[in-house]
Amino acid sequence: MTQETAVIVGAGKGLSAALARRLAKDGFRVVLVARDVAKLAPLVAETGGQAISADAQSPQAIEAMFAEVDRTFGPPDLVVFNAAMRYRGPIEVLDPADVMDAYAVGAFAGFVTAQAAARRMLQRGSGSIFFTGATASVKAMPHSVPFAMAKFALRALAQGLARELGPRGIHVAHFIIDGGISSSWATQGEAGPPDKWLDPAAIAETYLAVHRQHRSAWTAEMELRPWVEKF
Repeated sequence: MTQETAVIVGAGKGLSAALARRLAKDGFRVVLVARDVAKLAPLVAETGGQAISADAQSPQAIEAMFAEVDRTFGPPDLVVFNAAMRYRGPIEVLDPADVMDAYAVGAFAGFVTAQAAARRMLQRGSGSIFFTGATASVKAMPHSVPFAMAKFALRALAQGLARELGPRGIHVAHFIIDGGISSSWATQGEAGPPDKWLDPAAIAETYLAVHRQHRSAWTAEMELRPWVEKF
């Protein structure tokens, strides 16, 4: 089997790190994309991946990043958009400029990434483009309007692209992460039921399984939540 290449846009700790580890274990060449790549040094060393600095809001920067991937590995087989900006506050005090920044990072950057990825995958006739959503993709909460606006838009992007690109061989899927993800700030020993936090390694297993699906039964959207999460 030809070695596959995965590009994770919005790489950092938590889910994206778990995904990088799992994909590397499965033999993928992993490309980690973030504005600040210095923070990715330990993950690069662990996974043997390549870090590329790029602002996902910039079509020029994303195109340059994919061009570098093309030169090194060829067109990617899997692209995961995992970028987001959590800007919160009451409506009466939200700064419009910051709201626009949050929307650009969480939604417009998803379009920029998907467009560049699709152009390459369509030439080959195969590939997967995955988007990481959240509870806010389907349910907006008080003081979280900027985040929900971006996540709703990202879900719409995924739905439209799944219908547009699926018949052309490209698997597009949106993952609703309905709950908090275990991380360094999520204390494992705190009071509460078992599995209060989603295990990022378990989520990564699901992403890989969806990438491996046969095209006769592709998943377009999946919700992932701990069993203790209230519906």
